[in-house]
Amino acid sequence: MTVAFTSRKRRRAVVALGAVSAGLLVLSACDKPTPRATVTVGSDSVSSEAACYNGGDALDQKQITSCLNKKAEKTISVDPSDKVRFGVDPEVADNGWTIFLNGQNAEPEPFKKTYRSIPASAFFASQTGESTDKTTVTLVETKDKEVKGIWSFELKKQS
Repeated sequence: MTVAFTSRKRRRAVVALGAVSAGLLVLSACDKPTPRATVTVGSDSVSSEAACYNGGDALDQKQITSCLNKKAEKTISVDPSDKVRFGVDPEVADNGWTIFLNGQNAEPEPFKKTYRSIPASAFFASQTGESTDKTTVTLVETKDKEVKGIWSFELKKQS
């Protein structure tokens, strides 16, 4: 009787060890998700992983150009009287991030906080002063003047 009892305990232990090993193997095969960025207008939000991200390493110039010219995958409707709120993961904020409008840098220095709010009207006037119905807003993570990640969103003006 003791032999059978010990044998069952041993089998359970082996099965448990095998399950843990299989779980660790599956987890090690998973890629770590990229940091996220979120755009919120009123009660509506869109969130996205980076369009271009190299595990925290610098992107090369070809990747940067390609990403800045990519069509945004996420769109949010905006009334020009609203505020547009941007949020990034803390690791992105630690490095610093800037806003690009339609592929052009819109600010001189990186922002170092996780959250900021900007009047929506700022996104619907072109550089020539003409009104536009949509704008591609790109958030660019930078550290030591190197680009680390890029997130793109389209702001669509509500009629």
